[in-house]
Amino acid sequence: MEKRLGVDLGGTKIEVAVLDSANRILWREREPTPKGDYPGTVETMAALIERAEAECGPVASVGVGTPGTISPRSGLVKNANSVVLNDRPLQHDLQSRLGRDVIMANDANCLALSESVVDGAASGAATVFGVILGTGVGGGLVVDGRVLVGANAIAGEWGHNPLPWMGAAERPGPDCWCGLSGCIEQWLSGPAFERDYVSYGGETLDAASIVARAASGEEGATAAIERYADRLARALAHVINLFDPEVIVLGGGMSNVASLYERVPAIWDAFVFSDPITTRLVPPRFGDSSGVRGAAFLPASIGRTLR
Repeated sequence: MEKRLGVDLGGTKIEVAVLDSANRILWREREPTPKGDYPGTVETMAALIERAEAECGPVASVGVGTPGTISPRSGLVKNANSVVLNDRPLQHDLQSRLGRDVIMANDANCLALSESVVDGAASGAATVFGVILGTGVGGGLVVDGRVLVGANAIAGEWGHNPLPWMGAAERPGPDCWCGLSGCIEQWLSGPAFERDYVSYGGETLDAASIVARAASGEEGATAAIERYADRLARALAHVINLFDPEVIVLGGGMSNVASLYERVPAIWDAFVFSDPITTRLVPPRFGDSSGVRGAAFLPASIGRTLR
């Protein structure tokens, strides 16, 4: 039985899972991501991979989902909101530490790939856009079951476009770590949602607590979710106008806001250049395990090492 291993490298946790040939998770374990510690991050990933093989036996392939992407020109990480990874030879260093090839791709690509396969939320769709709404915001594209990497390895990198159709109160938008202002990430990430709630008079809370307050009827929290849904609808309307996917799958912590799946399509009608709009907005079938599953599928989807 061929086994595949996936790694989901996040800003707060590193998860490793081993899948069997039927896509079932045989083994899964998480460790905190060493904050601001690049060598420690590489070592934590390597140690988890070695532990997985010690318990499950040898795996046929290793795929890793990361923030940002690997530059095809330099082989270095670029565009990661976990900035300690930027300009680092992460793929090379992990391969050297393990003594084997590793396939890497953006974490949103992994989400889209995981949910595109036969048992995913976008099963049967030829075109899928996967969205990460977490500590950062990213996007990934899957066409006919294969990740679309792009000429510059940034296909689907949607979080660093400006929020479209800004209102007067939104312009010019908050500054972003990338050096620009008004980026979608600065409106739709979990921390951005928390900041927005505070800016309208709410207290400092994490996103889950604000969502819970909305569920209990607090007006300020309910209004924050409505502003969030409106901005997400505008941002996704741009994606539909450009890529026209059959399915959009949300991932990351903000994907747990159940009301988004009804409100966002109702709002995006005004911005999408089509009638009717058949694109479906869906939650991930595999929740926070979707990224690590997609990472395990990467070698078959991409089929080459990005150097």
